Amino acid sequence: MIKACIIDDEKKGRDSLVRLLAEYCPNVDVIGVGGTVDEAYKLILSTQPDLVFLDVEMPRGSGFDLLRKFDPVPFRTIFITAHQHYAIKAIRNDVIDYLLKPLDVDELVSAVEKVKTNIDRTSMDILNTSSKAKKSAGKIAVPVKDGIAFLHPDEIIRLQADGSYTHIFTLDSKFTASKNIKEYEDMLDSTLFFRAHHSHLINLRHVKSFSRVDGYFVLMSDGSEVEVSRRRKDDFLSLMNG
Repeated sequence: MIKACIIDDEKKGRDSLVRLLAEYCPNVDVIGVGGTVDEAYKLILSTQPDLVFLDVEMPRGSGFDLLRKFDPVPFRTIFITAHQHYAIKAIRNDVIDYLLKPLDVDELVSAVEKVKTNIDRTSMDILNTSSKAKKSAGKIAVPVKDGIAFLHPDEIIRLQADGSYTHIFTLDSKFTASKNIKEYEDMLDSTLFFRAHHSHLINLRHVKSFSRVDGYFVLMSDGSEVEVSRRRKDDFLSLMNG
């Protein structure tokens, strides 16, 4: 559900929008309404909505005055107004949409869908960022013959598949883990570790050079040479250049 507030000085306009949303946008939950900038500011602080339907011209302030009270603006905004000439200014304030009164139902539904898409995209970005942070932050547990080795991703130079086992190489040690290389590929940050070949996962920070002689190979910081498959060569170069 999208939590929404409606800010409009006309009660008739507020009530009409509430009815339209209930009928055509069931994924919107109206959690509060207000008629002035001061009311709206207090309402938004207390309810923390995802979306604000905002009128432009109101007594004792405008919708733009309300937006200026927040830095950054912690909600999505759809302007609903009878005045077309504010559209350019609204765009400059990064509003999701700008709807003119009287409201067109199709335009309202479309605007709400834009908000949903924006929220979903933002949630995914946050999830990806959190996931990458978790992957790169702590040590990983490597089950080895005599117990468990705890390795920080930065110290891992490369991983090499050996059937259902994986050899993990650091600057001064080699560990043989009882997990396949795909499990480590899923575990490690994909912006730092690259599957250069079906048998090799390399830490891009430990790549010293790339060779095109008799195939494609990278020289790692421990002096080892790892083949880069032909079909993955362009992806590798793109990451290294990016």
